[in-house]
Amino acid sequence: MSQNFATTGTIAAIATAIAPQQGSVGIVRLSGSQAVAIAQKLFQAPGNQVWESHRILYGYIRHPQTQQTIDEALLLIMKAPRSYTREDVVEFHCHGGIMAVQQVLQLCIENGASLAQPGEFTLRAFLNGRLDLTQAESIADLVGAKSSQAAQTALAGLQGKLAQPIRQLRNQCLDILAEIEARIDFEDDLPPLDCNYIIQEFAKIASEINRILATADKGELLRTGLKVAIVGRPNVGKSSLLNAWSRTDRAIVTPLPGTTRDVVESQLVVGGIPVQVLDTAGIRETEDTVEKIGVERSHKAAQSADLVILTIDASQGWTFEDKEIYEQVKYRPLILVINKIDLIDLPDIPSPKEINQIVKTAAAKNQGIEDLETAILQIVQTGKVTAADTDFAINQRQAAALLQAKTSLTQVQTTIEQDLPFDFWTIDLRAAIHALGEITGEEVTESVLERIFSKFCIGK
Repeated sequence: MSQNFATTGTIAAIATAIAPQQGSVGIVRLSGSQAVAIAQKLFQAPGNQVWESHRILYGYIRHPQTQQTIDEALLLIMKAPRSYTREDVVEFHCHGGIMAVQQVLQLCIENGASLAQPGEFTLRAFLNGRLDLTQAESIADLVGAKSSQAAQTALAGLQGKLAQPIRQLRNQCLDILAEIEARIDFEDDLPPLDCNYIIQEFAKIASEINRILATADKGELLRTGLKVAIVGRPNVGKSSLLNAWSRTDRAIVTPLPGTTRDVVESQLVVGGIPVQVLDTAGIRETEDTVEKIGVERSHKAAQSADLVILTIDASQGWTFEDKEIYEQVKYRPLILVINKIDLIDLPDIPSPKEINQIVKTAAAKNQGIEDLETAILQIVQTGKVTAADTDFAINQRQAAALLQAKTSLTQVQTTIEQDLPFDFWTIDLRAAIHALGEITGEEVTESVLERIFSKFCIGK
């Protein structure tokens, strides 16, 4: 495979997030056969420092023609195959900030390196057998993790906890294929194939595929997070709820209705799940042009949210306006928050019986936030998108390949039941093997690789 998709030449890229005047260290990474030679042109190490693998050198990066000093830096050398890409890799550890690293990168390119494409370092690691495809994708997930649980799940994938069961399934299919093909070639010399045994094996494989597919929703939730919209009438305490929940003053709070004119966003983590909370403008009829735009955006936010928090004022009870808003959002997963319970001693407020998640809060006094988070996690669990720990969680590409494998195996069983010749069995069985191979990278096309690695940052 690496011969089909081999990348040649030496590549270079900035491997750290760089912002102007920020960051203490910036790294420029090179990988390829000329990496060490380029470093020797640019880096001057005073004294008798030895240029050998896995050693850090101290010195200066200088322009090879003018000898102008670009930066005082460290140089890390990692020769093949003991490197991330299994090629010769060097890293210039420069002072942070945008100018130093950009000048060093430009020097590397002027002296023979090419600017790396997105994900090209990890692509080379995959092509050179350093990683399988599930591990490569886990690296991207780890870099982009929005919560500690997402990071742990990505790390499990990087450690091979997804690849192992996928390879086992593929090997089981290959063993069955070998048995079938042996009967095609040497039918007279071998005992008859036990069809019941084959069907039982397919059932076991399908069961394991279903178990792995069950992690897809969790994987999507951990990667993209949960979008939650706080909606309600003006002045019911939506902004106070956001501020109490996020422990910030993201939203302006005043006693005046209609203070919030636009959607205010905050990023939180609830039970290990990233949550994007949207505080929306109070929904009401208005002639104010700006407020009218805010109300329209509130409607759109509610319709696009994974979960809606309908907030009402305890001191006013369930009003006609609350009912109207409820009718607009009741088809979304919904939690009713009765806010301002500190202002009045009120019995249970009548509300639609369809609402089974009701939380009482006093946002201005930071009361009820834990109950709200518990209710959110219960909604998630009810939707069978579990927030509990699992060894791994598959992504959409992997889920699609698993579904293809499952469909192909089901077709094989149909073929067996129809008593068709062995040659027909092998067609769909090979398709299942191919689909499983696409997950780990044993069988993958260049277009799939381009699609996967184009999502990476350039330095990775």
